[in-house]
Amino acid sequence: ITRFLEKPLPHETESRCASVVFYCLRKETLPLVQEYLVLYPEVEQRNFGHFMQWIIDSKKTKVYGLKLPTGFQLIGQVGLKDYKDWLGVFANRQSAEKKKKETTKRAYARVGLFGNPSDGYYGKTISMSIKNFWAEVTITESDHLVLLPHPLNDPTEFGSLADLYGISRKEGYLGGLRLLQATCKKFYQYCSVRGIALAKRNFTLKYDTNIPRQVGLAGSSAIVTATLDCLMFFFDLTDARYSQNYPAPVDVVGGNYIPLNIDALPSFWLAYIADPSDSGKIHSNIKERWNAGDSEVIGAMQRFAQITDSARESIEQHDWERLAALMDENFDLRRQIFGDAALGEANLRMVEIARQFGSAVKFPGSGGAVIGLCLDKNKVTDMITAFQTEGFVVCEILPHPAESLS
Repeated sequence: ITRFLEKPLPHETESRCASVVFYCLRKETLPLVQEYLVLYPEVEQRNFGHFMQWIIDSKKTKVYGLKLPTGFQLIGQVGLKDYKDWLGVFANRQSAEKKKKETTKRAYARVGLFGNPSDGYYGKTISMSIKNFWAEVTITESDHLVLLPHPLNDPTEFGSLADLYGISRKEGYLGGLRLLQATCKKFYQYCSVRGIALAKRNFTLKYDTNIPRQVGLAGSSAIVTATLDCLMFFFDLTDARYSQNYPAPVDVVGGNYIPLNIDALPSFWLAYIADPSDSGKIHSNIKERWNAGDSEVIGAMQRFAQITDSARESIEQHDWERLAALMDENFDLRRQIFGDAALGEANLRMVEIARQFGSAVKFPGSGGAVIGLCLDKNKVTDMITAFQTEGFVVCEILPHPAESLS
């Protein structure tokens, strides 16, 4: 939040964004309260609204807002009783949930290091799950089978028609609820066809995720994976591992997932678009050309597989300069067969920024994000600043911890 006005008059601002209902302060921020009280002794100025306006506009403190769709009715002329009633709703809900047996499963985001997009064309890829982002699904025994919508990703209540428009434009219309339902359907179908008897027990499923949407980090796959883990636990079925759960980089060959035995990795970085479009549009007409036997596409997919083999050797030998060169070749080949129009202006801009600072770079998925390897550590800080200046989000990749396997 860059500017805050406490109860502005209509002519004071064009913004129609309402204040958050709850203020959460870090302990490092608390001394500012005493400073504010000294500066503003008048009673009418001593409220959190004016305090927030002061720390944002005058103190330039970093403040972030969070959507709270289920609490819109608390905005406006409400009193202490309204807040107590609302807290009571949450308290009763939590108390009821604790009485029932439940478990939560987590699956992490995934990045494609090499070979993609040949994974959809019988090629080879190296992928890695990362602990920066994850999805969690919780299953609880219940009288009826219930799939709970996520308050942010599956909103059914909006502050206004303008809010509905803004959220739908940014988040799309399809949240995670459809993924829970589809996984349950496929799970039941799989067990029925194979004669796996399921106990006659009902459950409630809910999910949460912090994986950025529509940027090719396998956010949907993470929700599906965590849901399947929950179902297998709930019905006491044998666990089976798949690519999203491997802690180390995985070489994917013909549908087989082979963990790479390595003892070190270079420091990769990740950048993504804060307000992305649907990542599924990135594939253009390549599938049709593949099915038609297009020699350029077939040759490119074969080369992607060769790049993956070379990358695996480079990782095992700790040859990071060769690894960086292979990353660049992977992207250049993808750009050649897909074309700039399909890749998108924002995606190409991220690649351009990275290469300005001598960093290797490629897509980790279907689009909306880039992964890079900058061997010159002195340029990393300036590169991050350049990304952030143009509105991109950037972070260092944290490999999936081995202890997360269970």
